[in-house]
Amino acid sequence: MTLVPASECFLTRTATDGTVEVLLGLKKTGVIGKGKIVAPGGHVEPDESDLEACVRELKEETGLVVDPAHLRAAGTVAFRFPTRPAWDMAVAVFVGERFGGELVETDELAPAWYPVDALPYDRMWDDAKYWLSRVLAGEVLNAEITLADDCETVAQARFDAN
Repeated sequence: MTLVPASECFLTRTATDGTVEVLLGLKKTGVIGKGKIVAPGGHVEPDESDLEACVRELKEETGLVVDPAHLRAAGTVAFRFPTRPAWDMAVAVFVGERFGGELVETDELAPAWYPVDALPYDRMWDDAKYWLSRVLAGEVLNAEITLADDCETVAQARFDAN
């Protein structure tokens, strides 16, 4: 089965106290991930690129606007759900620090800023602890994450060297 294309956008900022923060949010809808802390993002539409999807999803889910030129590609994470292959997806990951607009809660996401050095892994997908801090530290990763039969925990994580 082919992987469904998706994208995720990780925006970072430096708070007034010097703490580096990343924008994440509580996912409020959907079959996959509802109730988890996730990055803004979603499926790539047939007529758009991964980058265009990232920009669109960010605006739809948070109200924030980012110029595509201010995002950098941070790799791809392929997610495989052996017991639910329809959920398999290839997620293009983007990171940026420059953005505009006003942060708002939407029907899909309750966004908030989280310290990069204290990510809420206990409330996120299990895979995040394998790769998210590396991406936020500037690495470009290509990974394949296979979820266990519970579709929650990681059974296997593979990373290709860049």
